[in-house]
Amino acid sequence: MKGEISVDVQTLEPVQAGLLQERLRLIVDDLIATLPPAEGVCAEERRGIIARYCVVLEGNFIYWMTGALLSATTEEARCIIRENLFEEVRDCHPGMLRNFAVASHSVPGASDAVAVYPELAKVRLFLGKLSPVPLIAMMGFFEEFIRKFMPYLAELARLQGSDEFEYTTVHSICDVVHTQELFKALAAETAALAQLHDRSEETVLEGIRLLHALIRTILAGSGAQGAGHDGHGASPPMELRSFRRPTRAEGAPGDERLSERRMNSVR
Repeated sequence: MKGEISVDVQTLEPVQAGLLQERLRLIVDDLIATLPPAEGVCAEERRGIIARYCVVLEGNFIYWMTGALLSATTEEARCIIRENLFEEVRDCHPGMLRNFAVASHSVPGASDAVAVYPELAKVRLFLGKLSPVPLIAMMGFFEEFIRKFMPYLAELARLQGSDEFEYTTVHSICDVVHTQELFKALAAETAALAQLHDRSEETVLEGIRLLHALIRTILAGSGAQGAGHDGHGASPPMELRSFRRPTRAEGAPGDERLSERRMNSVR
C-alpha cells in the first residue's frame, strides 16, 4: 500500500534493521501514551505498578542480557552486550531498584509475582532458544521502553512519598546509550546471519511480542491480558508495517485509565 514502510524479514540487513528500530520506538511511544496521569492513579495501583516492575526487572534483566550475550555470533555484538552487563553488575542496578521499591513502599509481594508470572514464564522460555536477532531486538526494545518509562515511574514513587530516585535518574541517562548500542549489535547480527534458517516475521518479532504482553501486565496487572478485539482473548498480531497511531476517539494520551484497546494492540 502506498505510504507504508515495510521490513522485508527475508532479507533483514543493517538498513532494514534501522527500520525495525524505528518501528520499535513507535511501539514504545504507543505504550507510554497509554499511561494515565500519575496523579490520577490511586495509591494501591501506584504500588502495584512499581512492585510488578521490580518483580520483572530485579531478577531477570541481567539474566536476559546474559542470554543475549550467549546468543551473539559477532564480536561487535558481544563487546556491546558485555559493556552493558559490566555496568549492571558494577553499579549494582538490582540493588538500586530494590532501594527504589523500598523507599516508595512498594516492595513486591506474592500477589505481584503471581500477576506477572504467566507472561514472564513465556519470555523465559523464549530466551532459552538463544536466537540472536530476535533476542537482541527484544532487549533493544526493552531498553527503549525502560528509559522512556523512567520519568513516569519516578513520579509514581514521588506520589508514594519517596525521595529515592537513583534508579530512575541513572536509567534515564545510561539507557539512551544502551539502546543505541544494542541496535548497533542488532545490525551487526543481521549482517552476519544472512543465512539464518527462519527469517519469518513471526520469528524476528517473537520476543518483542512476548515482552510487549509482559509490559502490559506490569502496567495493568493480571487483568491486562483480557480479550483482544477479536473477542476471544487473543491479542491481535503486532506488525512492523502500517503502524498507525490511534485517533483521539480511540483513546487519547492523558486519559485517566489505561486504554484497553491500545494496550491490547500494536498496529
